[in-house]
Amino acid sequence: MTPAQRQVVFINAAHTFTHYCLLILATAVLAMIQQEPAIFGTEFGPVLTLGTAMFVTYGLGALPMGWLAARLGRHAMMTGFFLGTGFFMAAAGLMASPLGVGIALGLMGAFAAVYHPIGTAMLVEAAGDRVGRAMGVNGVFGNIGVATAPIMTAFIAAGLGWRWAFIIPGAVCFVVGLAYAREPEFDALKAGGGGRPFAPIPPVVVRRAVLILLAIAVVSGLVFNAYTLLIPKLMQERLARSPDLLPVVGLLAFVATICGGATQFTVGRMIDSRTLKAVFLPLGIAVVPGLIALSFLDGWAVLPVAGLVAACVFGQVTVNETMTARYIAPELRAKLYSIRFTIGFLGAALASPLVGFLHEATGSLAVAMLVLAGVAVVTLVCAFAFPDRPEELKPELWARAPEWREETAAQPAE
Repeated sequence: MTPAQRQVVFINAAHTFTHYCLLILATAVLAMIQQEPAIFGTEFGPVLTLGTAMFVTYGLGALPMGWLAARLGRHAMMTGFFLGTGFFMAAAGLMASPLGVGIALGLMGAFAAVYHPIGTAMLVEAAGDRVGRAMGVNGVFGNIGVATAPIMTAFIAAGLGWRWAFIIPGAVCFVVGLAYAREPEFDALKAGGGGRPFAPIPPVVVRRAVLILLAIAVVSGLVFNAYTLLIPKLMQERLARSPDLLPVVGLLAFVATICGGATQFTVGRMIDSRTLKAVFLPLGIAVVPGLIALSFLDGWAVLPVAGLVAACVFGQVTVNETMTARYIAPELRAKLYSIRFTIGFLGAALASPLVGFLHEATGSLAVAMLVLAGVAVVTLVCAFAFPDRPEELKPELWARAPEWREETAAQPAE
């Protein structure tokens, strides 16, 4: 295995752990209120809000990561990701109070914040010319974390107790971190990575792409997190209402979200041969009616629709991450990823209290689904506004882009 391939393996594993750790609570809460009601109470909403600090630190923590990586090195940052995330994931299962769980999850979120701005930039460098495919495969690994978190948490919590649902994956993450610490620092140039030279893009096009990308980050972060958080509860409300069916809830949530994995791989391959808008627009169009349908559907019809929405929501993530790789020069990517993920996960931080509040106020997830559909409309508008440029596929054509002539004409003569 080449250094670039080993790098991709560890980055993909980090993506799995990132999304897995953030979604343990969404299913564990169903066991926490059953197994220890004296500590956590019996209501779903208040316990789910223990994840608020986790998502806040996850979002705010992404902002300084580009700056820290420039000073400490990306390898050290990713080592810290594995060790810190694993340690505090396990620590959450050892806490004796809701406050302790919330603090441990908040610290876990701070270390998990390393992955997206640093890991994604490293993946782009290691991928060479096949960035879309690498993003698609990486998205599958992230979706494995999302899809397996509810089913693994449900089975572990039902068999060993909710605490072990945090301790076991935390220990595994920590061990992988010890292995990564022994891996040499990766250098894309020495390893033959980095792909073809980055062609300069007209600033006006870059500005348009960045503004749309940041707008997408706010709303897509909220929709992604809220949807993945509420899937277990949706399955319980509509398909498996008995408290004894917790493992079934996890299995149904797994079936719904695994659809996103297949979509991300397909989207990744499509991106390498199509413009981003051509892939992004159909995904954005399908999400809104899907969320509206989930607000009133009941019974087994929920499962295929939930799977379709998951496929579109997860597919959008692959497109969004590739946008930065196509429109931003390599030396600026880590910084923009930091800004973008901070903005995105600040929106995502609203997901936990929003879903908890709406469910507690209405007694179901119907209103929450309608609210998410309204937010998803913003993403759809951004998809329509995003550039649709053939130069994405042939970067050498950027040198002949009409915007260069317009910019030259706009400059005052000396």
